[in-house]
Amino acid sequence: MEKITGIISAVNSFAWGPVMIIFLVGTGILLSLGTGFLQFRKLGTAFRLLFSGKHEGEGDITPFQALMTSLSATIGTGNIAGVATAIVMGGPGAVFWMWVTAAFGGATKFGEAVLAVRYREINEKGEQSGGPMYYIKNGMKEKFGGNWSWLGWLFAFFGVFASFGIGCMVQSNSVASALNLSFGLPTIISGIAIALLAGLVILGGIKSIAGFASKIVPFMALFYVLASLYVLVSRGNLIPQAFGMIFSHAFNSSAVTGGLIGTVIRYGVARGVFSNEAGLGSAPIAHAASANDNPYTQGLIASLGSFIDTLIVCTMTALVILVSGSVFIGSDGLLQVSGGLNGAALTTEAYNSVLPGIGRYIVSIGIIFFAFSTILGWFYYGSKCLEYIAGVRAVVFYKVLYILAALVGAILKIGIVWDLSDTFNGLMAVPNLIALISLSSLIFATARKGKIEGVDSLPGNMTPEF
Repeated sequence: MEKITGIISAVNSFAWGPVMIIFLVGTGILLSLGTGFLQFRKLGTAFRLLFSGKHEGEGDITPFQALMTSLSATIGTGNIAGVATAIVMGGPGAVFWMWVTAAFGGATKFGEAVLAVRYREINEKGEQSGGPMYYIKNGMKEKFGGNWSWLGWLFAFFGVFASFGIGCMVQSNSVASALNLSFGLPTIISGIAIALLAGLVILGGIKSIAGFASKIVPFMALFYVLASLYVLVSRGNLIPQAFGMIFSHAFNSSAVTGGLIGTVIRYGVARGVFSNEAGLGSAPIAHAASANDNPYTQGLIASLGSFIDTLIVCTMTALVILVSGSVFIGSDGLLQVSGGLNGAALTTEAYNSVLPGIGRYIVSIGIIFFAFSTILGWFYYGSKCLEYIAGVRAVVFYKVLYILAALVGAILKIGIVWDLSDTFNGLMAVPNLIALISLSSLIFATARKGKIEGVDSLPGNMTPEF
């Protein structure tokens, strides 16, 4: 077992290590430059498109539902526990690097969705199937020739395993733990309830998942943001100090490591990517199902994912932790953490210290909603990955195994499952980033020629050539 743990640790160090971080952020920078920082210039347009309800094309769900489905998978425990971990391990400055990751990640998500819509296929059930495995297979063949299916297969293989772990069992365990700590509910009861509820939604396929996500995601995000704003208003005089801590330590991690800047960047970027999944290749699987034949407009909608997930939801968590006094810089210049806490426990302590007795329920309810929605979103990702590997019929067995995994995850200690699935989650980025860089010329051309309601862009489902 020690050897297995050591191997997992070594691979995980690569999957979320400096090389991959440079690869992920570097791709975001490349796509931002090539698209003229479209994720900022067209932010207002993207929101108007999201709520306009205007779309043309064949698909399984609306563009709005596609974004909500992708957000259901990305807004998860990382927004609560991951932010706290970034601050403890990298110092307050890690939050700044989470913002940087999200800023460039918007262009990455734009590129992913552009390619997902451009190269999606219709399966034997008449459903849209797309994502990195398809734009690797079809797009790279179109540009370079040859057979690239093996690289798409590699992404799908990592995606299936990640879905069971980081997408299902880890999330189920988080829900069960939150219900047990806050309401005393036995984990076996929680596990059964999670499995049954997830099964009811999952069995209806993508339309059922998207319909649920389009209702629950706006509600859960609004609930958490409003609760966080209430906490921040009550400690409003400390907000400037919190921002000061973030910026003053963004290029100086002496509070935790004696001045090694690499540490603050590493934890900030790693937790940021883990939170918004820009570059990992999961979100474009949902956007490929959109009833929108225009890659440009769907790309703009997709670019909102990083903004909403990291720049809004994660920022709320970070500011509450910093204004609560649960984390501060001591007289010795080192980071002090209340009770030596980390992860969700630290976030809970932060909210509860400002709102005694109520704060812990805010975090618990947030975890329950965030984690459960992640279970649903990742089911769709995993099912499409398995479909690419073994065909549509294999998804029937996957549904059963996934629901059972939700039950098992709630009642067992899953430390090794977390580590292994975290590794597969990170490895998904390798084939996806190779494809994004290889097909970046198409992404840039789409950004230049894209047209929205007569403004400077592509009509209908036209796409530019390389």
